[in-house]
This record gives sequence, C-alpha cells and structure tokens, in this order.
Amino acid sequence: MWQQAYVIERIDWNERLFTLKLSADIGDFIAGQFIKLSQVIDDKRVARAYSLVNAPSSQYLEILAVSVEEGKLSPQLQTLNVGDSIDISTKATGFMTLDELPAQGQHLWLFATGTAVGPFISMMRTKQPWLRFNKVILVYGVRQANDLAYYPELQQLKLTYPQQFELVTSVTREKGVGTIDSRIPDAVATGVIEAQVGLKLTPKDAQVMICGHPEMIKSLTQQLKARGLATNLRRAPGQITVEKYW
Repeated sequence: MWQQAYVIERIDWNERLFTLKLSADIGDFIAGQFIKLSQVIDDKRVARAYSLVNAPSSQYLEILAVSVEEGKLSPQLQTLNVGDSIDISTKATGFMTLDELPAQGQHLWLFATGTAVGPFISMMRTKQPWLRFNKVILVYGVRQANDLAYYPELQQLKLTYPQQFELVTSVTREKGVGTIDSRIPDAVATGVIEAQVGLKLTPKDAQVMICGHPEMIKSLTQQLKARGLATNLRRAPGQITVEKYW
C-alpha cells in the first residue's frame, strides 16, 4: 500500500502554504484524483489525502499543502526538503474528474477554496477541458492575496486562452485590484461573479465542480439547486459535482 517518494522540488507560497514535487511511480491516473501521504508519528501511522496538481503526463507528482498548527501530518510535511522521503500510496484514486461529467453543458465552472484549487489546476494542465468546453471559469477563494498559489500560472492560462478562460479570485480579508472581497456563495448569490465573467450560470449551459471547505460546498450547492441545477450522479446525471477537502 505504501512506497517511498522523494522530494525533488519545494515551493513556498507563503509561511504556511507550500508545494512539494515528488519522485515516485504510481502508474496512470486521471486529473482530479488524489493520493495519500503518510508518516509514522509516535509509533502510529498518520495518513492524509492530497490531490495531485500535476498533469498525468508529467514525470513527477505534485501536491499543494497548507501547514495547520493542530494538524498531525501537515506540519511534518512542511519540514521536508529536497532529498527527503515521504510514504505515499501506490496509486491515485477519486471520482472528481472530467470523465465523470455528463456530456451536456458548454461552460465548465470550477469553484475552489484554498488548497482545493489543486485538482482543478491538474485538469487545466491537460487538453481535455479546452477541447471539450467553450468556456472554463475558475473561481478561486482565499483569505489573503498571498494564499493564491499558482497565480502566475493562472495568469498565463488567461493569456493562452484569452477567449476561453475566465479567472475570478475572491480574497476575503483584504482588498485588491482585480479581486472580489466576498465569499464565493455570497458572490454567486449577488450575481457579482456572473457579471465579472459575462456569463449566466444556468442548468442548460453549466457543468459545475466544487471543491473545498464543506460549508462553502453546502451553501453554494443549495443556491445552485434553487436555480434548477442538480447533483451529478452516475444513475442520474446532473450539473453539480463536489468533493469535500476535509
């Protein structure tokens, strides 16, 4: 179940938020899936799930993590440097992938808070969303501007796909140019996000993927259902696909 992975690169976005690139072979996976990282701490194995940020075609694995003071594993991960090892699962798993979405819908709406942006970046590093959807809208919510991991890459995506990609950043604890300062569910309720991207979020046109804080997922899902969107199930295809990050 476990194998050793070695840190080949580390990126610190701020004092708590960091990326680890790892060398290990987990076989094929689908963008949006996750692996587990693990360490034995005080004679007990502690394991946590982390979405893969890298595209399936890359030669390394990549995870985005935030060190939580009371966390059992994340503070340990933050101490890792190039050359250090960490136990990881031997394969990736998970169903929050583009392959699981129904065929209908020409607009892909991606809603993420914090480190939950990771699986969406993995998807956007592949050709799949750009070939399948007319519009890809990423709504990325954080507390502070320096919590916006991968922001330069997201800006480059906007240059690469100027007519296709829309980026909305929500920074709730400081004001900044080009961002909204309300929580994602509130910004959807007031129409701020739709106004910024110039699109309506409708059952006919949308496929929605939501990943992050459970309360955000709950509130946003309720709003979308009130608009006529439905949870996407294999037995009953809909428009809303979710993954809680804890």
